[in-house]
Amino acid sequence: MIIAVHSRDVTADEALAEALGREISMAEGLTTEPGGTVVAHWNRLDHYTDDDRIWESATWADHLADPSLEHPLASGPDGDRRAMLHITAHLHPLDRELNHAEWSEIGYRIARVAGIAPPGDDAACRWIAVQGQPCRLDVIANLIRADGTWSAPPHRLLQALVAEARNIAADLLLHSIPQQRSGPQDPSAGPAVTVSPRVPTATGPLAGILRQLAAEQSGPIAAVRQLVEEVGRQAAALPDNQTDAAARDLFWAARRLYGLQEQLGEITSRLQPPAPPAPVAPTLPVQAATSARAMAR
Repeated sequence: MIIAVHSRDVTADEALAEALGREISMAEGLTTEPGGTVVAHWNRLDHYTDDDRIWESATWADHLADPSLEHPLASGPDGDRRAMLHITAHLHPLDRELNHAEWSEIGYRIARVAGIAPPGDDAACRWIAVQGQPCRLDVIANLIRADGTWSAPPHRLLQALVAEARNIAADLLLHSIPQQRSGPQDPSAGPAVTVSPRVPTATGPLAGILRQLAAEQSGPIAAVRQLVEEVGRQAAALPDNQTDAAARDLFWAARRLYGLQEQLGEITSRLQPPAPPAPVAPTLPVQAATSARAMAR
């Protein structure tokens, strides 16, 4: 997952348009319902929206900007009035597709780390998480709190978000393949070391059984995990808060099953025989080497 923190602005218009990939308008409605575009939001949104929580995109932008109008004297420590914070999270191209509940979880965790949504704070900032484009989530917030004070993000905001992105990727089983370096090496880095992948050669019955159980895609535990994930996706698609919570629990259960697969894989590797030692270049016997040096003189 790649995190980006954009330059702050005085309105939410540009940030929301960038999140949607198109201009905001009064003709396009965005909803917070499961499967909708707004996947997470601040804890007092219910006081402003109706039961359907459907607003036009321009209305959402105005809603986020309202605290700046209600508290015209509020500003940052350096007197900056640009209160609109915009954070973007991009999935790796090789990551799997996420559902509504998972995008919602990412939005809430980003908001907490950014300091805009402290748990239990009724005067916290207005913010929404928008999933308007594939493989991307945008968190947009007004740093002016409901009580008129300025919510300063952490001093090392980007570093904190990057660390949390790693945790999110691990929790949601988002796999990324690291890019291989190519081209000339930096001489100061020392000689390049090539590591050959270890090929499993165990034929013992215990290692064979565990290897089948730990198979990431084709083993019996994988079949159960995939079934749990599918039920979670179906529960997340239902318009019910209880099923949405159940979907999160199901995804956590699937994560624990995946952890069990990883643990069995580690046990399997310990049961495998050690790889054969690398061949050693032949050396001359001591007497022959001494004679060769004498002849060279």
